[in-house]
Amino acid sequence: MTGAKLLRFAEIDWDRPRENAPGARPPEALVREAERTGARRKRIARGEAGFYMNHSCMPAGFRVPPHAHDHDELIVVLRGGCRFDDGLGELEPDDSIVIRAGTRYGFTCGSEGMDFLTIRTGEASVELGD
Repeated sequence: MTGAKLLRFAEIDWDRPRENAPGARPPEALVREAERTGARRKRIARGEAGFYMNHSCMPAGFRVPPHAHDHDELIVVLRGGCRFDDGLGELEPDDSIVIRAGTRYGFTCGSEGMDFLTIRTGEASVELGD
């Protein structure tokens, strides 16, 4: 079959963010907190057919501070859930949210932590801050 690429989760290594290209590197404070708590991600699709997809696993109570990306994104919860800042709401397993580029948001993972997919049509940069 041409025009297709199979991406096998088990064959993809967990991300080493300090080794990523600058545009794909999360802020250092977030990297340190992820290392401390065991949060991690796999960068599954890396531009194939224009798609970028991360699979992230975050422990209970993990806090992602307010930030924005330069690409639209779709987040799909696989396990656990989170509560968004500013009364945006909560996500549970099988829920999803579409977030437009430039929208500032933050969230805290629930008591079970959260495993989720983030799907974009570009390698997104991260801008932390209120």
